[in-house]
Amino acid sequence: MKYTTRPQAILLLADGTIFYGKSIGIAGTTFGEVCFNTGMTGYQEIFTDPSYFGQIMVATNPHIGNYGVNANEVESEKIMISGLVCKNFSFNHSRADSESNLYDYFYNQNLVCISDVDTRALVSYIRDNGAQNAVISTDGTSIEELKHQLANVPDMKGLELASKVSATEPYFFGEENATYKIAALDLGIKRNILRNLAKRDCYIKVFPYDTNFQDLKAFEPDGYFLSNGPGDPEPLEQVIETAKHMIASDKPIFGICLGHQIIGLANGVSTFKMFNGHRGINHPVMNVLTGKGEITSQNHGFAVNREELENNADLEITHYHLNDNTVAGMRMKSKSCFSVQYHPEASPGPHDSSYLFDEFITNIKKARNLQEV
Repeated sequence: MKYTTRPQAILLLADGTIFYGKSIGIAGTTFGEVCFNTGMTGYQEIFTDPSYFGQIMVATNPHIGNYGVNANEVESEKIMISGLVCKNFSFNHSRADSESNLYDYFYNQNLVCISDVDTRALVSYIRDNGAQNAVISTDGTSIEELKHQLANVPDMKGLELASKVSATEPYFFGEENATYKIAALDLGIKRNILRNLAKRDCYIKVFPYDTNFQDLKAFEPDGYFLSNGPGDPEPLEQVIETAKHMIASDKPIFGICLGHQIIGLANGVSTFKMFNGHRGINHPVMNVLTGKGEITSQNHGFAVNREELENNADLEITHYHLNDNTVAGMRMKSKSCFSVQYHPEASPGPHDSSYLFDEFITNIKKARNLQEV
């Protein structure tokens, strides 16, 4: 039974380090890049965020599952993380509007989870030694066999993952008679991004990641959106080329997370894999334009090269991360194009940066007025 039988389980890192724990009752082995999220709530949104595809998530909150799950709190159609590492897994839940417990949610999607791990020690180790591939095993596979299998798992650097989470066919979101039309390129788009656009009177057509610009243009949108998503942005050569056409079209453009990196690459600015990414809902960002600080929700393991950006005559930094000074936002001087490395739609997280959706709509209104003159 899931509540009584708790087999031993292990988390094996690529450098050979092993952390021991217990299975929650779902037998299996799973691989991915191990990372941690510092959020104290919003675990269901995190688990279903397509940007986490290919990653084993370490929860720093010691209690996971205590408030169950709700169908309205997902960011995609399924769980996207490769596996979960946590301290205390709650089989029971207590919240008035929860629809199920987390165990059944995991069981129905066969997500392997290891609990009873010293997550404070694990997070400290990752912080000191950097993100790396790992394997969770709850089925008794030998350590030597796991090491052999783990050695064949590709590194996140150079790994294209947007194709694994993008829509395969275009679809619509919002009211058809809305004032504004947005063509969104789906690199792993979160549902709450679409909600934020729709509630600002937008009708969105979401396109697969490899859609060419002519098909996007045929929708006759008022603006273009480049979404978040997983993996290394540099292998997405077709997407980068599409972004160049978007920029040349003079339509307003907004990019978030992976979309932000794509806009940088489209402007000749490289990206790099971070030693440890930013993942959590309490990351401090400075808005250079207003001089105000913002608390933001973040989830990324790659970033735009700040030195190259500062040397680009047509780009300027609009936001930077206060912990490490990495680029958190930028805009083009000659075009109506801006982007941020974090998540203004949050879910989970604070709403300090939701104004960015309003700025996108303002840019669209300005572009429309210019066309009417």
